[in-house]
Amino acid sequence: MPLSAPLSPAWTSLQPAVKRAFAAPIAAALLTTLSGCGGGTPDPGTPGAGTPPPGQIARSDKPRLTAAVPGEDIQQLTNDDAAFAFDLLRQASNGDNFFMSPHSISIALGMTYGGAREETAAQMKTALHFDLAPERLHPAFGALDLALAARNGKPVQNGHAFELHVTNSLWGQHDYVFLSPYLDLLAENYGAGLSLMDFVTNAEGSRRAINGWVSDNTGTRIPELIPMGLIDTQTVLVLTNAIYFAASWKDKFEPANTSDASFTKLDGSQVTAPTMHQAKEHRYAEGDGWQAMELAYTGDDVSMVVLLPAAGTFESYRSKLDAPHLASVVAGLKTRLVEVSLPKFRFTTQLKVKPALQALGMTDAFTSNADFSGMDGTRTLFIQDVIHEAFVSIDEKGTEAAAATAVLVGRTSAPERAVFNADRPFLILVRDNPTGAVLFVGQVTSP
Repeated sequence: MPLSAPLSPAWTSLQPAVKRAFAAPIAAALLTTLSGCGGGTPDPGTPGAGTPPPGQIARSDKPRLTAAVPGEDIQQLTNDDAAFAFDLLRQASNGDNFFMSPHSISIALGMTYGGAREETAAQMKTALHFDLAPERLHPAFGALDLALAARNGKPVQNGHAFELHVTNSLWGQHDYVFLSPYLDLLAENYGAGLSLMDFVTNAEGSRRAINGWVSDNTGTRIPELIPMGLIDTQTVLVLTNAIYFAASWKDKFEPANTSDASFTKLDGSQVTAPTMHQAKEHRYAEGDGWQAMELAYTGDDVSMVVLLPAAGTFESYRSKLDAPHLASVVAGLKTRLVEVSLPKFRFTTQLKVKPALQALGMTDAFTSNADFSGMDGTRTLFIQDVIHEAFVSIDEKGTEAAAATAVLVGRTSAPERAVFNADRPFLILVRDNPTGAVLFVGQVTSP
């Protein structure tokens, strides 16, 4: 389905932000901005002829794939995503509080990878731990997406909230030609329709429209992911993913039991933090130099795993953290009575992912050597930058989290009582239990 002219409207009910005629702040999303750098192979399309009506949608005629995907493929994908998450955590975090959604980043780069070829694809495959062949990887992403969407279909009980939304969309210059196989791949596996935009004559309006869509799908938690001026007359395509999570603890903390407590930072200094206390049954494990505890959210499908290294060993523990260790920790969790002390916290992380990806070996994608010819049939596209932002809030009621990624591309378990006192730096992971997908990962070094 080459887009050489505006197509008929569709999916307009999903695009309230576009209909608002390009006005609203951003929240959380992941996106890929394709812009032009000039030179090289002649453009497959010449942007700039006319302006499409706001809300007009073009889409591949391929329906979303719903056929069963082998369970081992989903398991491989979630294991590989966990490996990528810990690589990125080590590369991108420092001694400060840090939070990100590796799942969001992986989806954004997965959609981008669908257009990569030759050495560019090989480097992305290695850096992102995409060990499945493309013909299995993208359907696995699609099946995982549908599995996560099903988490919202369960009834809410006792007033406990649960929301998990992961949404994808495309935004393309209305008179630019994209390759049908690439658009088909995104439609079939990522459920992404393409909103026709005019980046040439209304770049700022387009930016506000995309930001509005992101805001609508992420609870307005990340207000300005796409800054003014990032979209310009050279932009031809933006791919977006929005992820939003809000859930109540299965066993809430009593606010009356929250009190100030001392927390030792990485440098040995101490701060006072409001700390929640609870003595209840949770799944717990411990090993040589670490403790782990799982806090379940209502419905039991999603939980938070808190990893607490022994005092003074946080950085060495984090340096060795990998997917097999996480699998071993989760397998070892057993229900027991646990005295929990956990600080409340709320913060936002803004992250430039590009340097970390380059350090992981994904280099050609950011240079004129890049090959994203699977998108438009040319060798003129390259990734300009990858930016991520994430928000997290944890209190007595539960957790709220949102994330955004921007990939800018230019053309060239009465058991013994345990004590779990998070009074020092710790790691957190929000997991989808049936699939093992690591939705969020972070560290708290100063609550």
